[in-house]
Amino acid sequence: MPEVTTPYATGTPCWVDLMAKDQQAALDFYRDLLGWQGRPGPAEFGGYAVCELHGGAVAGIGPATAPEGVPEPPTVWTSYLAATDAQAAQDAIVAAGGTLLVPVVDVGTLGRMLIASDPQGAVFGVWQPGEFFGARVVNEAGALTWNELHTSDLPAATAFYREAFGIEIAPLEGADAYWELRVGGRAVGGVTLLANDPPGTPAHWLTYFAVDDVDSTVDALVKRNGTVLAPPFDMMAGRMTVVTDPQGAPFAMITPAPMQGSRAQ
Repeated sequence: MPEVTTPYATGTPCWVDLMAKDQQAALDFYRDLLGWQGRPGPAEFGGYAVCELHGGAVAGIGPATAPEGVPEPPTVWTSYLAATDAQAAQDAIVAAGGTLLVPVVDVGTLGRMLIASDPQGAVFGVWQPGEFFGARVVNEAGALTWNELHTSDLPAATAFYREAFGIEIAPLEGADAYWELRVGGRAVGGVTLLANDPPGTPAHWLTYFAVDDVDSTVDALVKRNGTVLAPPFDMMAGRMTVVTDPQGAPFAMITPAPMQGSRAQ
């Protein structure tokens, strides 16, 4: 089992979570589809559930709530980038032209977080670890395996993520119009252009979960009222699909090709 035992390097995607209008329905859906175990957490953390696979944290699912007069958060998976100092990351994000959506907040003794968007509008989180540093199980069936930025302006995105996090964006060898996010010389995610998405799609981060068999998992998703946005297809990294859960949250699933790389810790 690929288990992460040490904190993630700054700039590395370290966690994903979903704010769902019906938290229990989301917990049930991902339990049935990906094998996660999770239940609503303590009220002091808004009932946020840390879902586990084989006893290790894989993703979070919380209830979509907001103060009166403030819109509920959208039903999407949010990718979090690791930082050793959330306040310094917040300052760097703003200085680099990003927009602050949720300022730095303490999450008990677990860590500190913020939510922001890059200059093209792609929303992401930042996580400073305390007692919790992020996903412990990755790169296996049912777990997070890749985080991908979809952007309208590659040069601007390259400048922003380099300035704010020290992330480098470089062409992926052997791929046409696809780039890698690199931290310390290691690939930790990918970048593609919005031109490859349906017209009108905003800039965003897409979460990939690994599965043993994409086609059979898509069949199971449809039976559980999920929606297929891109039917299973073969590409250089394996066989993948893009779908939404019953509440509309988009995500990708992939069966990696043998010996293909995946997200790095």
